[in-house]
Order: sequence, then structure tokens, then C-alpha cells
Amino acid sequence: MGKIVMDRRGFLGRGLAVGCSLAASPVMTPVSFASTGGENRLVVIILRGGLDGLDLLQPDDAGLRLLRPTLAARAPSGMEVSGGMMLHAAAKPLWPMWQAGELAFVQGVSTPYRNKRSHFDGQDLLEAGTAQMPTGATRDGWLNRMLQNMPGSQMTTAYAVGADPMLLSQGAAEVETWSPDVGFVLSSQGARLLEMTMERDPAMALAMQKAMTLAGEGGGGVLEMADSGMMMDELETMMDAQMSPQGRGKAKAHLRVAEFAAEQLRDTARVACFSIGGWDTHAAQARTLKAPLKNLSDSLLALKVGLGETVWGRTTVLAMTEFGRTVAENGTKGTDHGTGGMMVMAGGAIRGQAVHGRLAGLEEVDLFQGRDLMPTDDVRRYAAWAIRESFGLDRAALETVVFPGMQLGDAPGLLA
Repeated sequence: MGKIVMDRRGFLGRGLAVGCSLAASPVMTPVSFASTGGENRLVVIILRGGLDGLDLLQPDDAGLRLLRPTLAARAPSGMEVSGGMMLHAAAKPLWPMWQAGELAFVQGVSTPYRNKRSHFDGQDLLEAGTAQMPTGATRDGWLNRMLQNMPGSQMTTAYAVGADPMLLSQGAAEVETWSPDVGFVLSSQGARLLEMTMERDPAMALAMQKAMTLAGEGGGGVLEMADSGMMMDELETMMDAQMSPQGRGKAKAHLRVAEFAAEQLRDTARVACFSIGGWDTHAAQARTLKAPLKNLSDSLLALKVGLGETVWGRTTVLAMTEFGRTVAENGTKGTDHGTGGMMVMAGGAIRGQAVHGRLAGLEEVDLFQGRDLMPTDDVRRYAAWAIRESFGLDRAALETVVFPGMQLGDAPGLLA
């Protein structure tokens, strides 16, 4: 009786329609690169699982404290970014970046996705950059379409960690694969955590049970462990996703990906994309949000250090998530899938120390369907302006090809 070891290819290859936890998992971490003309760089990071923007930047709001008696009760971090909004304490490593004018936020944004709140559909729509769900032969990503409309650009250096490239970079250009030797080690506590997450969905629970049986063939087993504190500790361990299946690697997978991205961007690559998982904070969010915030902070700092001052000064990083989370915390002191969310921007090229967008009211009448933060802008619009200001793409190409149906509107002044 011990641990179950599953790699992503083997796990998904056995037909499991993975659910909520794995949609936000760090094992789903593809990374792609592209070469373009010019010296500006663009890095897109998909935050899988649904970042809670109201926790990352917590407003000083009495109504929010009533809706979040646990999450909004923590002591202020002292890192005020704008109008009383405090940066989460777990993101403290990014505070010097904010002070240097290399960090910004966009609040109240979302894709056109509404109502169903599925990780997989939400991520597909975010990466496709369209108003409707991508289907069949039309499945391609907005980053690939951007490259096709940039003279002199070509996806000559493209990699994906895992079995498949991100939809974000799929399209006419070929994508090769690269892996930092990431293995998915699921202990008995982690297995039980997944079972608990899916227990209200009989079909998903059955699929998980079958997957566990198949993955454990050859002597592996599952030990049941009911202690909730140990479950949360195990979730944090899963989100760390160490380099080797045996856990011997000192570097974390997300850090290796960021360091490798910086290496490519110092060379011929001008565009990179990868993902960071772990943002699905349904339970004990005060604890479970710390690990992904640390991973994001580590990744941004690794990019800055790896790129060096000159290249970092020409770099724009967009960290985007499929949707936000409910305004009120739930009975397990977490938050559920929502709608309006947040984009994080970093880089030496951006106009930092800024909070863009507009935060809608937090009264029930102001919320989307009485539960979620109301979206006040299209996240694609900010991505489009970052592209336009970085690479000079034509407005018509952005509105009709890269992000079809999106209205570019007035310039928000994202880049310095």
C-alpha cells in the first residue's frame, strides 16, 4: 500500500474525463514559444482554476466583510495598491515589482463565457479568444492567429509540456513538445481529496474510481485518510508538482518552465505562453490560495531575473484566468466558480503601479445572477491592446481575426 504514480499522458490516455481538481492542476502545464520580428516580448500565462481577484486585491469594503467572514477578516497586508485595495500577503514577493512600476492589475474583466462555469469550457474560450465555443476544424488559439497576422513571425520554436499543446497556440503553425520531466505523484491523501471533490457527481466519481484502479495496476493502492487538515496539506503538495516522480528534484516544475521560457526569450523567441494551475479554491481558501500565489510570484520573478534588465524592459506579461469566483464565501470557507475576474500584468514594458478596469458594486443587486462579480469589460480587449502596443497589429485584424467580435475601444494605456 503506498503512492499512485501517474503521468499526464498515461492518466488521460485511459479515458478519464477529468474534473474540477485536475482542470486546475499544475500537471496541465503546456509551454509554447514563437519567433517574431522586433525586440518586444509578450508572455501569456493561463491561470487555470479561476483566480479570485477579490482576494488577490482585497477592497476595503464593509459589505465584502459580511459576505466573507473568514476570507475578509485577515489583517491588512499593508501593501496598498490603490484606493484601499490591499495586495494579498502571499504575493509579497511581487511588492518590489509593484514599487518599481513593473506590476499592474485589470479588475472586473471576463471572456464572453457565461452561466455554466465549467473550467474546461472557460479555458477553451479564453484560449480560443472567440465569443463562441471553438469546435471541430475551427479550433485554434488567438496567439497563433496573432502570429499569422504579424509580418516576419513564425512559430519555429514551439514546445508543450505534456501530451498536447495549449489551444492558445494551436493553429496553422506547427508545435513541438518539450518536458521538464514532470511526473504526477498522487498520494493516498490526494486520492481521497479528489474523491471528496467529485462525490456529488456520480458519473465523475465513477470515472475517477476507474482511473485510480487502472493507474494503480501493478501493486499500487489507496489509503483512506479523513483528516481535513492533512487533505489541505496534500493539496498544497500536489500543487507544488515537484520535478521528478520520486520527488528528488529540488526545482519546482513551474519554476523550471519560467526559467526555460526566459532562456528562449533571451534568444530568438519573442512570444511565450504557459500555464500555472491550482487556482480552484473551493475549500479553505485562506490556506489553498497561498501555493498558487507563490508559484505565480516565483514565475514572474524567474522571468525577470532570467531575461535580464534589457530584455525585461521590452517584455509584457499577461496572466489571465478563465473566470473569477463567487463574491460570498461558501460553507467550506472557500469560493465557488464565478464570472467577473482579474488579469495580472507584469514586465518592464508596462505602465505599472496601476489598477485598470472598474470594480462593480458588491451588493446583491449589482452582482451577476446575484452571486458573481459583474463583468465590466472584456478581458480580450486588454490582451488586444497589449498586442497592439507591443507589436503594432492593425485594429481591424485584432477585432476580426485575432479576437473576432471584440471591440477594441479606447486605448487604456497599458504600456509605458
